[in-house]
Amino acid sequence: MKWVEDKLSIELAPAQRQALQLAVNSKVIVITGGPGVGKTTLVDAIVKVLRAKKLKVRLSAPTGRAAKRLSEAAGMEAKTIHRLLEFSPKTGRFTRDADNTLDGDVFVVDETSMIDLVLAHQLVRAIPPGAALILVGDVDQLPSVGPGCVLRDIIESEILPVARLTEVFRQAAESRIISNAHLINSGRMPRWQRKGQENDDFYFAACEEPEQAAQMVLRLVRERIPERFGLDPLDDVQVLTPMQRGELGARSLNVLLQKVLNPSGEEVQKYGWVFRVGDKVMQMVNDYEKDVFNGDIGRVIGIDHVEQELSVMYDGRAVKYNFGEMDELSLSYAVTVHKSQGSEYPCVVVPVHTQHYVLLQRNLLYTAVTRGRKLVVLVGTRKAVAIAVKKFQARRRVTTLAERLVAEAGRTPAGPF
Repeated sequence: MKWVEDKLSIELAPAQRQALQLAVNSKVIVITGGPGVGKTTLVDAIVKVLRAKKLKVRLSAPTGRAAKRLSEAAGMEAKTIHRLLEFSPKTGRFTRDADNTLDGDVFVVDETSMIDLVLAHQLVRAIPPGAALILVGDVDQLPSVGPGCVLRDIIESEILPVARLTEVFRQAAESRIISNAHLINSGRMPRWQRKGQENDDFYFAACEEPEQAAQMVLRLVRERIPERFGLDPLDDVQVLTPMQRGELGARSLNVLLQKVLNPSGEEVQKYGWVFRVGDKVMQMVNDYEKDVFNGDIGRVIGIDHVEQELSVMYDGRAVKYNFGEMDELSLSYAVTVHKSQGSEYPCVVVPVHTQHYVLLQRNLLYTAVTRGRKLVVLVGTRKAVAIAVKKFQARRRVTTLAERLVAEAGRTPAGPF
């Protein structure tokens, strides 16, 4: 413990120390907690200890962005789960499975709230019987887009040790983003900025009508946020909305934001969208041949009408699409909260309006707020925010994984500490 604290130049909190001890002594462990509670530091500590003991540690996450963040935090390579399992586009299957297991002693998987039942099954069966598995994630975020509620079910089964970090560190607690995220998660209304208060990072813009809220979103992204905070409207600001449809849905907002942020230039029209050079776009499906994945965001850098190709830059790497493949892309000035899982942005602008009533719920608002690193702005009505905060597990998924885990274990649950 002293050795790793010296390496990190910090003193671990009591819960982190407990979790570290549990992690190095457990075959499988779950580490969960909200923002600002030290999950990243804990994972870094665990990895350093295990690597010092000459164990081969493998890191992975469901998305490319989440894998990149994990890699930066732990100081070693992290892969997407699909890449780790060596998915073959030709066969549509994973090369690594129960008969051809992965090479490694410890497998650390981040953002496990995003993992659906099918992918979790593929992952677990490919881990060698002699290895250990560390699952890290925030159980209070939105569940996976695909079927199941894997992280929640594993925790609720109580057959595995669970380290639940709850103490918000002082530096993190000074951020209103983090303090409000925890208020929302506990069923309480967020606290708004006070008039005249400087250097705040959480704001609310009241707009009763959807049209008014949409125009406010445009002004915030194009003018107010860049002028006040010096953030780039394309690279630093992301609009997150609960749904695709409606005046405050992703489809409508993308058209409006494209008009004000990238109104002219070379363009091509396909599948109901106009794509221009300079547009912010999102990959909507996994494309293993192109090595781009669902949720990756890039910028259109070229349109070649002769070759019938469109080029997109993703993190310094250019990827070409022929015009017939452009249904894989969507404008991403605004994206749904579900699509933002596993990503973080310097600033998020979140429309929260009663127009979204069907989808308003606590874990959606909590997930949206926790995507912002430096600045969060909610736009809409206080009534809609209150509805979201109060609706807890209104659309809870009916699954049987927890019961089946208990039955399979055939013993008394281990229980979380």
